[in-house]
Amino acid sequence: MLDTIYIGLTGLTGFSDGLKNISNNVANVNTPGFKGTTLKFQDLFYQAQAGGGNGSDQSGMFLGSGMSAGGSSVVFRQGDVKSTGNDLDAAVDGNGFFVLRSDDGKTTFTRDGEFSIDADGFLVARSGKARVQGLEGDKLVDINVRDLQVSPAKVTTTIKFTGNLSVDDSDNTQVVHGIPVFDARGGNNPLTVTFTKNTGTSAVPRSWKIVVDDAAGNLVDDTGEIRFNGDGSPQPGFESHSFVFTPIGGGDPVTLTLDFGIAGGFSGATNFSAGGDSTLALASQDGLAAGALTKTTFDADGKMALTYSNGQNASHGQLALAWFDFLQGLQPSGHASFENNTGLAMRLGAPNTSLFGGVKAGNLESSNVDLSQEFTDLIVIQRGFQGSSQVVTVANEMLQQLLDIQRGGGGGGA
Repeated sequence: MLDTIYIGLTGLTGFSDGLKNISNNVANVNTPGFKGTTLKFQDLFYQAQAGGGNGSDQSGMFLGSGMSAGGSSVVFRQGDVKSTGNDLDAAVDGNGFFVLRSDDGKTTFTRDGEFSIDADGFLVARSGKARVQGLEGDKLVDINVRDLQVSPAKVTTTIKFTGNLSVDDSDNTQVVHGIPVFDARGGNNPLTVTFTKNTGTSAVPRSWKIVVDDAAGNLVDDTGEIRFNGDGSPQPGFESHSFVFTPIGGGDPVTLTLDFGIAGGFSGATNFSAGGDSTLALASQDGLAAGALTKTTFDADGKMALTYSNGQNASHGQLALAWFDFLQGLQPSGHASFENNTGLAMRLGAPNTSLFGGVKAGNLESSNVDLSQEFTDLIVIQRGFQGSSQVVTVANEMLQQLLDIQRGGGGGGA
């Protein structure tokens, strides 16, 4: 009977461990990147006893010693990928783990892509603050955007125009106001360009004088001229005009070119009889103000995509992904992460290459815990615990009856 009680106790202990496993899975049902575990139950050793009866039964009897929780296995099935709206969140759609490295040099692997930028510009995991690793060749490196917070200014050198200087312009003048011109510091020095048709008997047909003024109305240049062919296209040698401009706020002089298109072409300025006033206007200029970093996210290949307030975009770094052929060799370490303490061979690669999946920015992989399965297992665990408890109770009652019989028998002999 005592053996039966011990066997029942192994059931109580094993099912208690099973309940802990289920409770951990359920508690992490909303943990991004969490991988549920299943507990393995196994029977214990057996004791062989000789067969009874007349000895004809040679098979004997094997009595078990109960059960134990033989360890757990991680379910690495991918969870659902859900949008979060956070630009720095990332989910792996397919194979691969993000690689994290803590301050003490420990490397862990996770499917939880909740990332942020710390005060030093490093890309880190929001949980635990370990640095997210990028891939540089075949080496793991930290990803840092500290020196990429500003997109540098670009000096304006070329100003392009498009539209028509009409042959029929009512006042023979076209003024283009507020043309942005950026200096080396990113300051805007707007200019006004005035086109005046050359008239009179001695004037060159289809020619216009060019005058450039700054924002204060000061003359910058008045030496330019644009001439057109009879078909309305710019003449060779007069399709552009260059002059030296010194920014009002100071800075090095820069040579500005007014570009009116290709000589003989019609993609820039033209000189048609349009039956109305001129429409010549600014098409573009190649300068830029300095821009602040406004958005940081990832593309499908795991490259960091940076967007600046001046409309510029840049790419920086590459998220590293890791993979292992024997996933069950990884050991859970908290924060939905795993450690490679058994020395498994690790494969490194970039998203969307080889066996690795792509990256979905603004998304997170949900926990892969199946609540319906967990609740089903919970019922089984509960029934098993109740059964083991009942076995212990019955065995105890039987022992009590034996003790009662022994006490009763002893009293009769006296």
